[in-house]
Amino acid sequence: MYGGYSLRRLELKDFEQLYALIEKSFPEDEYRIKEEQEALFFRKEYKAYGLVDENSQEIQAFISLWQFEAFAFIEHFAVNPACRNGGMGSSVLQEVLKKQEGMVCLEVELPENELAARRIRFYRRNGFYLNEFPYIQPPISKGRNSIPLRIMTWDKPVSADRFQEIKSTLYQKVYGVQ
Repeated sequence: MYGGYSLRRLELKDFEQLYALIEKSFPEDEYRIKEEQEALFFRKEYKAYGLVDENSQEIQAFISLWQFEAFAFIEHFAVNPACRNGGMGSSVLQEVLKKQEGMVCLEVELPENELAARRIRFYRRNGFYLNEFPYIQPPISKGRNSIPLRIMTWDKPVSADRFQEIKSTLYQKVYGVQ
């Protein structure tokens, strides 16, 4: 897939490496405490794919997602800081998208700074659309805060009704909010 690396489904034995990359890549309010993140490996809807160095077995990039009946939700996507800006992220994202049937969505920060705007441009280059509907990510874990975000969808934008369905599913099944 990407010279010297293979994309594979991550297992519980990969969790420590995965969590270390999560901690390096996301603000605290955007990931769960360790025990809660690890527990996701026991949920049938949750999957994590990692781009693994075939020699060192180190995870260089990963995508975690929830597979629901109507769509897939990419919860986290990160590339090892030492490997960024070389096309690895696009390759991993496109490979995972090929495995999905139907709509795929993800959350992004509001484009209020250059880094957030760059992320949105990256996803746009990879076929995602920014939906302008207001959205608040509920606290992802104990002691975390809610965050104003936007939903991006792969392949096409969504209607207000479809957005509400996505939001309702995420709130109930990912964040445990009724």
